[in-house]
Amino acid sequence: MERKKPAVRPWGTTAALESRVTTPPENGSAPTKHPRITRRRTAIAAAAVVVGGAVALTACGGIGSHTDGKAASSSSPTAAASATTSTPGPTQTPSATSQAGADAAAAKHTSAAKITITPRSGSTGAKVSGAVKVTVSGGTLTSVTMKTKDTGKAVAGKLSADKKTWTPSGSLAHSTEYAVAAAAVDGKGQPAAATASFATAAPTPATFTGYYTPENGSVVGVGMPVSINFDHAIAQKDRAAVQRGVTMTSTSGQQIVGHWFSSKRLDLRPQTYWVPGSHVTMTLNWKGVEGAPGVHGTQHKTVSFDIGRSQVSTVDTATHMMTVVRDGQVIRTIPISAGGPDHTTYDGKMVIEEKDQTTRMNGATVGFTDDDGKGEYDIPDVPHAMRLSNSGTFIHGNYWSDPSVFGNANTSHGCIGLEDLKGGGDPTTDAAWFYDNSLIGDVVQVVNSPDKVIQPSNGLNGWNMTWSQWVAGSAV
Repeated sequence: MERKKPAVRPWGTTAALESRVTTPPENGSAPTKHPRITRRRTAIAAAAVVVGGAVALTACGGIGSHTDGKAASSSSPTAAASATTSTPGPTQTPSATSQAGADAAAAKHTSAAKITITPRSGSTGAKVSGAVKVTVSGGTLTSVTMKTKDTGKAVAGKLSADKKTWTPSGSLAHSTEYAVAAAAVDGKGQPAAATASFATAAPTPATFTGYYTPENGSVVGVGMPVSINFDHAIAQKDRAAVQRGVTMTSTSGQQIVGHWFSSKRLDLRPQTYWVPGSHVTMTLNWKGVEGAPGVHGTQHKTVSFDIGRSQVSTVDTATHMMTVVRDGQVIRTIPISAGGPDHTTYDGKMVIEEKDQTTRMNGATVGFTDDDGKGEYDIPDVPHAMRLSNSGTFIHGNYWSDPSVFGNANTSHGCIGLEDLKGGGDPTTDAAWFYDNSLIGDVVQVVNSPDKVIQPSNGLNGWNMTWSQWVAGSAV
């Protein structure tokens, strides 16, 4: 059977309904699951602040203005100062008593509300998200205004239900200076005000990372390409520089050329299958390399892998047989059952990209459903499963079909089935033998299928392109 996902997934992502154990790709290699080899951040609207959802909060007279609306009285510090001349006369000599009276009068008009604006005024390098906050103690906020200093554009914000805290509604802009003015009143109605200005940090340079297969130190089959999947789209103009950042050599001396399947995927391989026993070394040097405007690489590392023996297995859907050839010699001929007339198996060369002792296959995940919406099949324990395409083509063990179909009829939903026992515990079955004798990177070639040749990008199947087609996809 074939389990195809609604959309073609990157070769190493976790498929639905399959148990996966992965590790974070801190080292740049793909997340892995034993035993298979796998791979692996606003517009600011201007709006008035609303108190209790009803009263618009605005500053009176602009940033830093006083908001009580009263003229200074003779008892205020300002009035007391203006009532005296700069040079005291003989009858106007200041005294400790008059100064104390002025201080006491001023204290009567000091608000208990204390406003704090974060970041502190004059600071730079503020974060664009989560750093700005206006709070008040001993009172409630009545107005908060935040604007960009160069354009005067207002920043929308939100006031807490208790009117004690105000924060911006969204993220701020990088490398921008902002001004904040806040007003509050205490329990007696005495006003308080505060202002501050600060600048946000410059943007952190965006980076791209490449997640690759095969893994460092692995042993793979002769058909295994290097496949690099990027977490950021690589711009067309930058692909040559990114590709030049990948250096590959093989002890076989084979020329290795890259092919861009998309802005996020670069595969590399030789013209023909790898020479058995060769050692391949790959160096990724993307430190400072631009992958897109403002996006640069940081990786600089070297990995290597070895090519094992040569094994190419040919599945003939017309004769219902698979011939396994190792190092030029036929080592086993295995009866198979391929895709039936309504669900034929892809033709062409496919590379084993993952191995699972057991996996679940549900027809509903790929549109094979009955009238009740449930899958035409749902087998939770398909044994000895090896993936051949991203869209769901597998070669796997089959314990539910009558043994007579193997070697005689094509009955699956597109996969290649080999005779097996439930649980897969018998090592003598054809499926168990093939699983135990296969490597990631081995080639399975399907011939005589009425279906089309599989797309080269559907899995690690670039061998279905001519060398000229492959080279044409190189950026260097």
